[in-house]
Amino acid sequence: MSKIAFVFAGQGAQYSGMGLNLCENFDSIKNLYDAADAHRPGTSEQSFRGTDAELKQTINTQPCVFLADLAAALALNERGIKADMCAGFSLGELAALAYSGAMAHSDAFGAVCERAKCMDRASKEMDGEPGMAAVMKITAEEVEALCDGLDNVYPVNYNSPGQTAISGTKAGIEAFCEKAKGVRVMPIPVSGAFHSPFMASASSEFENVLEKITINTPGIPVYANLTGEVYPDDARACLAAQMKSPVRWQTTIERMIADGADTFIECGPGKTLAGLIKRIDKTVKVYSVQDTDSLNAVLAELKGE
Repeated sequence: MSKIAFVFAGQGAQYSGMGLNLCENFDSIKNLYDAADAHRPGTSEQSFRGTDAELKQTINTQPCVFLADLAAALALNERGIKADMCAGFSLGELAALAYSGAMAHSDAFGAVCERAKCMDRASKEMDGEPGMAAVMKITAEEVEALCDGLDNVYPVNYNSPGQTAISGTKAGIEAFCEKAKGVRVMPIPVSGAFHSPFMASASSEFENVLEKITINTPGIPVYANLTGEVYPDDARACLAAQMKSPVRWQTTIERMIADGADTFIECGPGKTLAGLIKRIDKTVKVYSVQDTDSLNAVLAELKGE
């Protein structure tokens, strides 16, 4: 049976102006941003007019990307397109849980703000400048072999065939590049060594934060980065462990396709996830929504509007 899956963008996809167009055209999305500003003053301003340097900082990136993710999904819902299942990449997993009804939007936004603080602290406590990079056109096993024996660099995000992200210190990444001469390595615009052991303290802190938040059974299946499978009953432990563990994105998408998803819509800034999904399986339909133009293009394709 044909099913629609929403996938929510993560950190690294941010850009100044994300969410603005949808905020200007949907009252429900303006309300979402107004509520966020009441909790964290200045979030809208950062989202709509922040500099690249400002938006690269974890404490700013995560709240802003979360709102842009959720805004796109709300716009789709208002225009009659709803997801049968969903997943999010790293930070996007919180948007997926909020969309699914597992967390109230306000609780999820508050959790995102605290998650960003935890990860920012862990990054600043590192012995060495943090960084991440995408390794292109070699297998995940080859990336693992290159990391083996190197200090302070880890394979972390298993994105698609021929793309695996590494995480660690800038020195560790430089050592990887030296060892992997001729391999294309692209820096990722983030300010932390995410999904690596360097995030262990952040993971522990965030699990304590989640203990104070109500998390219900999702209204639709949500797939976990940690396992690639539907979220377990113990959502808190899974969501916290995700921060210090690899993102199994290829496994996640393959599992969703096996469960009937044949149409994927990326919600939020950029088209990174759409590109990864096309590499994972060329037979599925893939779209992205981040503003009214892209929303209308999806409506034309799926509803003939």
